[in-house]
Amino acid sequence: MTTFDPRLDLTIERVIRAPRSVVWRAWTEPERLQQWWVPAPTIARIDSLDVQPGGAFVTSMSDDGDTFVPHADGLFLIVEPQARLVFTNAISSTLRPAAPAPVPMAAEVSLAEHPDGTLYRVVVRHGNPADRDRHEELGFFDGWSAVTSALAALAENDAA
Repeated sequence: MTTFDPRLDLTIERVIRAPRSVVWRAWTEPERLQQWWVPAPTIARIDSLDVQPGGAFVTSMSDDGDTFVPHADGLFLIVEPQARLVFTNAISSTLRPAAPAPVPMAAEVSLAEHPDGTLYRVVVRHGNPADRDRHEELGFFDGWSAVTSALAALAENDAA
């Protein structure tokens, strides 16, 4: 894991009471990811999930279950099974510079052993303080906390 720079980065950390393998599956299996990837009651659709370096990560979301709009279009940069995922929205799934995203970022998801299950940490990195601050203003902590809670509930239920 790289270092955290509070001027540029935002982070969420939580212990999930489930093995790393279960949390990993929730991130890497489309039918599981769609259950928690966007805050409820919004619904996620996983359009492409190719969990390998350079693989596409494309999702859509819907408030009514019928009309879906783009949510994320990026790619995986680093994949270390059951330990770390790094993805970005700065490069699209077509390997082109992304159309201006609300906030360009790279997210590092790390899973570590913990006596109670998995230490789950996400660090979202930004290129400059203005983008970091904008992401926080757009609701980073509310949104990522909500989906992390949904991820934990799914993983803990799967582990039970």
